[in-house]
Amino acid sequence: MNANKVWLVFRKDWREIKRNWQVLAPLIVIPLIISVVMPAVIMLIPNITPQTASSPQQLEELLKNMPTSLKMETAGMTSQQAFSYILIVYLLAPLFLITPIMASSVISSDSFAGEKERKTIEALLATPISDSELFLGKVLVSFIPAILITFASFAIYGTVVDILGLSIFSGRLLLPNATWLIMVFGLAPLIALASIGLTVMISAKVKGFREAQQISVILLLPVLAMMFGQVSGVLFFGPLVTAAMIGVFAVVDLLVFYAGIKVFKREEILAKPA
Repeated sequence: MNANKVWLVFRKDWREIKRNWQVLAPLIVIPLIISVVMPAVIMLIPNITPQTASSPQQLEELLKNMPTSLKMETAGMTSQQAFSYILIVYLLAPLFLITPIMASSVISSDSFAGEKERKTIEALLATPISDSELFLGKVLVSFIPAILITFASFAIYGTVVDILGLSIFSGRLLLPNATWLIMVFGLAPLIALASIGLTVMISAKVKGFREAQQISVILLLPVLAMMFGQVSGVLFFGPLVTAAMIGVFAVVDLLVFYAGIKVFKREEILAKPA
């Protein structure tokens, strides 16, 4: 495999992405909502409108399904501090697993389906590169921006949380902590790779960008299940659980990329024009 040819595919696709606001808009707007708007609403609204403040009874109901370790972390906090802490530090954590899936699926949906719509797929597939080089180049052009967006979103989120939390938590900085670091820098890239590999394969089979994007939304379901699992107390994103999930997704990635390189055939893509 020639790394230079893989990089050429990356550069060619990145030039196309930078000119396509249909792709760029969700990559900018959604991470800003997650990293700025949501923590600001959670931490500021109760202070602006005290009637929305949480009661001890509501806190007890929320903590009922949570692990003992979290109950110990929130011991000694006021009801409002504990609610904000649980939401900001734990319950919103899976959103930063959705971010790389969202970002990568938007780009990778455009990888072949968008090429078909722009009528550039024939020239691309006629270039003297192997199927695996073409496949990996398409994966890279989705993975690198998606991970950079995820890291930037986490940095913004942590900054917003710590600044707004200074007065609420008496100068205590909430982020980053061990679980978030493992999740953002370990688990999120592996989830992104699994999502990208599957979406690129989908994009190569369908006719257009919108069809590929609609199908790739299904990949969000496992992460949404993790989020609901946290709320219900069935699953808790502690360091051990997050590390175990890293091991699971590492295996998933190997299987996805092995299957992707095996089933990816440029002749089949040419046979299914938009």
